[in-house]
Amino acid sequence: MFHPASRLKNKSSRIGLGVYATEFIPHGTITYIRDPLELVINDLDYAALPPLLLAPVERYAYVDEQGNRILSWDLGKYVNHCCFPNTMTTGFGFEIAIRDILPGDEITDEYGLFNLEAPMALSCSKPGCRGIVSASDLDTHVSVWDEEVKSALLRIRQVEQPLWSLVQPELEAQIDDFLADPEQHYPSLSLVKRRQ
Repeated sequence: MFHPASRLKNKSSRIGLGVYATEFIPHGTITYIRDPLELVINDLDYAALPPLLLAPVERYAYVDEQGNRILSWDLGKYVNHCCFPNTMTTGFGFEIAIRDILPGDEITDEYGLFNLEAPMALSCSKPGCRGIVSASDLDTHVSVWDEEVKSALLRIRQVEQPLWSLVQPELEAQIDDFLADPEQHYPSLSLVKRRQ
């Protein structure tokens, strides 16, 4: 489920839709958490999809560490990539604001963490844009991304969390272990890489 203080709007004719904050979303806020309504498509089901259904899965789903394609039922599927995103996935299975997001800001993500099966041309238009996102980005940038995510996770209990009711008790215990000893219990983003 995606953060409720967001709305869908047209970004441009070239890119299409994007997700924008309707309220201030502080650094450390969970912005997306996988919930039971998400469509999980395994490799066998994916291979059996007719072309008409394959196109939206290719466009809107991401691949998790088990190789399943996850198709969000809400705004999550419309979040665009940015080489300097304001949210990032975590090793805990949710996404978090890695900096403050102001009302009207586009909520963006790092596609380099989504187990892409083929390189993707980018149009994030930020200075320093990589131009292409690929499966090797995680290996190249993991240390920087880990620090950004860790910084956000340290704030998780200090800010309002509208999606907290979707955090299962086992996950809450893992978060509390991390907060008690961040160095020992931090799940590096290298864990989100698809297991072959």
